[in-house]
Amino acid sequence: MFPFFKKKKQGEDSTVQAGQLFDGADEQQDEDVHTTLSIHPMMSLTTEQKYYFQYINNELPPLKKNQVSLSGVEWKKEDDHYVVTAFVRNSLDQPIRFDHMPLLLIGPDGKVLGKKVFPMNELGDIPPKSSRPWRFVFTTSDLYTENIPETGWKLAFELKKPHQLDLEESWQQHLKEEDKQKLEQLVRSLTPPKQGEVNVMGLQALINNEGNLVVTLLIRNGSDKNITFEQIPLIVEDASGDVVARGAFTLQLEVKANTSKPWTFIFPKSLLQKDEFDFSTWRAYIPQ
Repeated sequence: MFPFFKKKKQGEDSTVQAGQLFDGADEQQDEDVHTTLSIHPMMSLTTEQKYYFQYINNELPPLKKNQVSLSGVEWKKEDDHYVVTAFVRNSLDQPIRFDHMPLLLIGPDGKVLGKKVFPMNELGDIPPKSSRPWRFVFTTSDLYTENIPETGWKLAFELKKPHQLDLEESWQQHLKEEDKQKLEQLVRSLTPPKQGEVNVMGLQALINNEGNLVVTLLIRNGSDKNITFEQIPLIVEDASGDVVARGAFTLQLEVKANTSKPWTFIFPKSLLQKDEFDFSTWRAYIPQ
């Protein structure tokens, strides 16, 4: 036996259903799939390295059909970088191709040790039922600690939760349960904001007894971080496309990551730019 075969795989495996990453992927099936080694055409490896990856790949447990897995092999520190080697495994009957993906480095206790968005399109098409070794480079700024354990760690896909409703405490207390359910259903039915996008969507517009314009909006946060608003400029247009009101609101409002929060804004009568309004269709937006 070659001496380098004595080296054991240091990382653990992290496996998800393909449908959690790729739209339209078939559901997981209870069928074992043994993945074959696939080396990227542009990856230059020595004969010994190829034998090593082949040996490790042969030791990997089978996947279930229609799964995608990250299987940690080893990590090394190179200057101020941490280079993590892992297999990207595909048990589907067709090739898969990633886009940019956030990956987590997780310790044996489940604690997140680091996070980085990787250009995983660089892996190319990963053939059906194959395992492709790859190097993932973390910088010190990507890590939350420099104490990376030698064994028991794993790389994992950060699975984005569905876009959800975020209600302020005052809304939780005063909104009827039926109305909460309608809002939750609405948020689920809407196409979520793009990654990193923040926008508003109109829910209701009316003129109150004092002649003020009252608009209720969904503030939609498509980023992976909580956002705190201290001021929001808004423009409201009616069905004719005319600007009805324009103003800036000072507030202290947090919208959690990947959520939509309803909020009501009142434009004083003095800010209204029309005497008659058609709110059969309307829109509100944050000016750029």
